[in-house]
Amino acid sequence: MGSKGILKNSGSSRVPPHGPSKPPTAPTSAPQVVFGRRTESGRFISYSRDDLDSEISSVDFQDYHVHIPMTPDNQPMEEDGTKADEQYVSSSLFTGGFNSVTRAHVMDKQGPDSDMGRSGPKGSICMVEGCNSKIMRNGRGEDILPCECDFKICVDCFTDAVKGGGGVCPGCKELYKHTEWEEVLSNSSNELTRALSLPHGPGGKMERRLSLVKQGTMNNQSGEFDHNRWLFETKGTYGYGNAIWPDDNVDDDGRNGVPGHPKELMSKPWRPLTRKLQIPAAVISPYRLLVLIRLVALAFFLMWRIKHQNDDAIWLWGMSIVCELWFALSWVLDQLPKLCPINRATDLSVLKEKFETPTPSNPTGKSDLPGIDIFVSTADPEKEPVLVTANTILSILAVDYPVDKLACYVSDDGGALLTFEAMAEAASFANFWVPFCRKHDIEPRNPDSYFNLKRDPFKNKVKADFVKDRRRIKREYDEFKVRVNGLPDSIRRRSDAYHAREEIQAMNLQREKIKAGGDEQFEPVKIPKATWMADSTHWPGTWIHSSQDHARGDHAGIIQVMLKPPSDMPMYGNIEKSPLDFSEVDTRLPMLVYMSREKRPGYDHNKKAGAMNALVRASAIMSNGPFILNLDCDHYVYNSKAFREGMCFMMDRGGDRLCYVQFPQRFEGIDPSDRYANHNTVFFDINMRALDGLQGPVYVGTGCLFRRIALYGFDPPRSKDHSPGFCGCCLPRGRKASASNANPEETMALRMGDFDGDSMNLATFPKKFGNSSFLIDSIPVAEFQGRPLADHPSVKNGRPPGALTIPREILDASIVAEAISVVSCWYEEKTEWGTRVGWIYGSVTEDVVTGYRMHNRGWKSVYCVTQRDAFRGTAPINLTDRLHQVLRWATGSVEIFFSRNNALFASSKMKVYAPLDFLFLSLTKVDSPKI
Repeated sequence: MGSKGILKNSGSSRVPPHGPSKPPTAPTSAPQVVFGRRTESGRFISYSRDDLDSEISSVDFQDYHVHIPMTPDNQPMEEDGTKADEQYVSSSLFTGGFNSVTRAHVMDKQGPDSDMGRSGPKGSICMVEGCNSKIMRNGRGEDILPCECDFKICVDCFTDAVKGGGGVCPGCKELYKHTEWEEVLSNSSNELTRALSLPHGPGGKMERRLSLVKQGTMNNQSGEFDHNRWLFETKGTYGYGNAIWPDDNVDDDGRNGVPGHPKELMSKPWRPLTRKLQIPAAVISPYRLLVLIRLVALAFFLMWRIKHQNDDAIWLWGMSIVCELWFALSWVLDQLPKLCPINRATDLSVLKEKFETPTPSNPTGKSDLPGIDIFVSTADPEKEPVLVTANTILSILAVDYPVDKLACYVSDDGGALLTFEAMAEAASFANFWVPFCRKHDIEPRNPDSYFNLKRDPFKNKVKADFVKDRRRIKREYDEFKVRVNGLPDSIRRRSDAYHAREEIQAMNLQREKIKAGGDEQFEPVKIPKATWMADSTHWPGTWIHSSQDHARGDHAGIIQVMLKPPSDMPMYGNIEKSPLDFSEVDTRLPMLVYMSREKRPGYDHNKKAGAMNALVRASAIMSNGPFILNLDCDHYVYNSKAFREGMCFMMDRGGDRLCYVQFPQRFEGIDPSDRYANHNTVFFDINMRALDGLQGPVYVGTGCLFRRIALYGFDPPRSKDHSPGFCGCCLPRGRKASASNANPEETMALRMGDFDGDSMNLATFPKKFGNSSFLIDSIPVAEFQGRPLADHPSVKNGRPPGALTIPREILDASIVAEAISVVSCWYEEKTEWGTRVGWIYGSVTEDVVTGYRMHNRGWKSVYCVTQRDAFRGTAPINLTDRLHQVLRWATGSVEIFFSRNNALFASSKMKVYAPLDFLFLSLTKVDSPKI
């Protein structure tokens, strides 16, 4: 079952068709290079030379696919050292960067694993002589005892015993037995747990990186195999294997469709995930008529003004004519998009039916939804209070979306210890807050907003223990706020105490040297005043008192996994160890990562755009969610189902051509009269709906769900070449005929925009994305996993159902170390990050430019207005801040107008009227800087 087999589902084989097989033929002139194949999960596997030779004659074979379900003789093997790797990663602070070695600082932190029944018995330490480390624990926080003698051992000692000690238990001196080990775990916990297995030999990690083995998991909680499932003959599941011939599906372009789907699935009636709602004619027709009348009147007025000039004041007349023409053009550009506004609606029930309904191939109903990486950016804890950021993180961790498909990344561009410790506190409190929200269906899931609601909190709450739970959570949240608000003083007092201790030690050492040498000269001791962490080590980021290598613009890169990736199976609370009854609630939490990119003098950091691009690279290596949602630190999730509503557009028919889904911005804390127009009602409720009727709304900087592959600068699928100046595919156009016989999935048909002439292949990727092989390998995986579900013949460029129900890869130290390297200050040198890839540099309004570049490649966007606000944030509450905000927008618009991003230079891939909206945004702000 190596790289030569083309595996679909569980296994496959090849048989020749009827008749003599043809000998392999030599490749024709200018053949299309087949780099490899893609597994069902999206992993792209390169072919060897023998594989390439055999693929040339692959047209002489047909595939049939054998579905091999789990049986007593066909059991999955557990990942080696999974819990050990995850525990090491989640308890280590990774740092590194320019001219420095990447290091993992093991921290004895009080994090989320120590609360809410997740911690095992306190004081359980390793029994190996001379070692006082904590012993291994499973996902529930309970002790793992790998030997039947119940000898307690930590991760490092266990690894040494297996690798260097021949697998002998240090306690009883007997060999570790895998079967007894599993029995110990199943007897110690009634919940679903996974046992540690023996570590891989050399090269094991590389094998997991190159190929993704689909693992089956036990369905019952006891860990025993469910024999009843296979005792009865059902359609499609007879015996222990099934040979299913693929359907002859061919799409409109003459390419092979997705094979191996049962005909029953393909013949189901199509149910769209979204609907386009046109504005009623009774509403829009009078408006159009009024615009037409005003346009005619404006034309007659301008004609009259031009014909009747004032000879006595010709210069004044000329200036007035220019101003009137300018405002007339602005008015026309403003009105054109508003002639065809639309509304959109989603159907969440259809989304659940398609992606989370149990099927014969997915009996447990594991979610087939793609993953989402959420980016939260902050830069200064003094201007952006950490309590606000912490509440935003809590609202993200509690969203209604599959837990194992979420990953939250906090970008601290200031590198402040205050933000770091506030995130650690938020991760700890999330063990109370998130299960409480799931149990009682809380809305909104921002604790500060929820407890400050003016409506009755007990309305529509039917569970008898809601009052008790809410009272306990309210008390926990009040204590959480006290701890977070006290962090600045706590950090300052701690740093002062450690600094005083260092000075005393240095002075004592100096006195000893003076006594030993007889020199009476005494010089004052000067020690930099460092910022100290709770584990008595220096903070590698920005110090309160700036010093070399510890300033806002000069510090190392930092990555800390606050919450490790959850398991793929639900984990329920333990009522005996928890103060609240979460026995029927899934207590898993999404992965939470703190990141501060490296900054050094002499390197341009490109402000927020540079921080977002660093997050894109780090997340591609650590979780690689095919979709990215970015939020400002003061914008929290107000609607827990907002992620699902955005995914309805991405997973609908034709959704593979959407680059992003933009949500409207809603604000709190604004006075009832809205004296400074912070709500921007005209823009968000009228202009954006109007732009949605064209190629799509503009990107406004926050509350936007991106397709990762669109941020990488690729063209949308099935895009047409409208002009000869743009490269249409990975191969030159002259080779298109010879390349048409190859499978597009095997030829890496990822389209890169804005490039001319030369062919695009994997060899050119390092010049565009950098030299990280992990990052480059993740690109085709993200492209595949972001495709819509191919559950109907009308869906083009889809993926097979069930491809994303497998567990994600284990996050180990080597992956985090690679993530540290891609957030270094020098990584973007001689690459195209910021120019054609990721967020675009060079403008104050990088959000508008980034969205424009995607539209210019042919992508579309969608404006999603949910019935309940998706996100809410804070707005400037005084005139000074509001004027600074408007001035920044105006400056960015003027920069766009006088740059290559001007809509006048848009490519022909944009729709006819689409450049007009970007041109309107630029023209209407040209006269704004005077404000």
